[in-house]
Amino acid sequence: MKEYNLEGFERGLFELGITLSEQQKTQFLQYYELLVEWNSFMNLTAITEFDQVITKHFLDSLSLVKVCDVAQAGRILDVGTGAGFPGIPLKIAFPEVEVVLLDSLNKRVKFLNEVIGQLGLSKITAVHGRAEDFARQKDYREQFDLVVSRAVANLSSLSEYCLPYVKVGGRFVSYKSGKLNEELTAAQKAIHVLGGEAKEPVYFQLTGTEDERSFVCIEKVKATPKKYPRKAGTAPCERMKSSARVSNSLVVTPGAMWRPTSASVRLTRRLFSRSSSISSSVFKYIILSELS
Repeated sequence: MKEYNLEGFERGLFELGITLSEQQKTQFLQYYELLVEWNSFMNLTAITEFDQVITKHFLDSLSLVKVCDVAQAGRILDVGTGAGFPGIPLKIAFPEVEVVLLDSLNKRVKFLNEVIGQLGLSKITAVHGRAEDFARQKDYREQFDLVVSRAVANLSSLSEYCLPYVKVGGRFVSYKSGKLNEELTAAQKAIHVLGGEAKEPVYFQLTGTEDERSFVCIEKVKATPKKYPRKAGTAPCERMKSSARVSNSLVVTPGAMWRPTSASVRLTRRLFSRSSSISSSVFKYIILSELS
């Protein structure tokens, strides 16, 4: 294995109060090398430079310790895990927890299984499927103490995908960037209907950078109604949102599909009958105007 400068990693771990054995550090390096190798022939991440991966993937994932006692978390589900973040870094650093990684692309799940095998990790499983579908299965619904997600979607959507997996008394933690007061306000009604109770966001600066990060912690206070999450292609929590203008089905977890309504088809035809060279920004503006 190539030699790497781990000073930045060790400094970040110290700031987070995490101590790793030499074996665990080696597992992180193996993970990095597998990530870069597989990324050469499939799209896993846009970040491949070593120090950037350490900071923006590994340390960012481990920052969960700011809001959770991960070692005591019990059973963890990572929804929309992608290349394994945050689930695999959490598993390496806290080997006693049980982790399930859920992703909608089978090729990513193959990569995750390769990582799990090469690193010799136990009590961790990679599952191929949609969040909307697995949440209806009794082996998954309300079976997890902690559900986490770094997926890029608004909080209303993420809550509908993730809260059904959380046991009553457990929690869902969403990784976010920057300030999110408006997004959290818009999601409050959806969170309540889904059986959650949002706490005050936790804001921090990612170690070694000027990047602003935040966590939204949602406690599960009652069971999620059986009709949630709705089927793939349905706008998540559209009627439950307090101030949304655009259907959440436009922003979904990886692999979920947006099925256009008849209204949107008619709108698209009208737009392109006006101009054959409409820009994406103008198209978005007109869509927003029509849906307001």
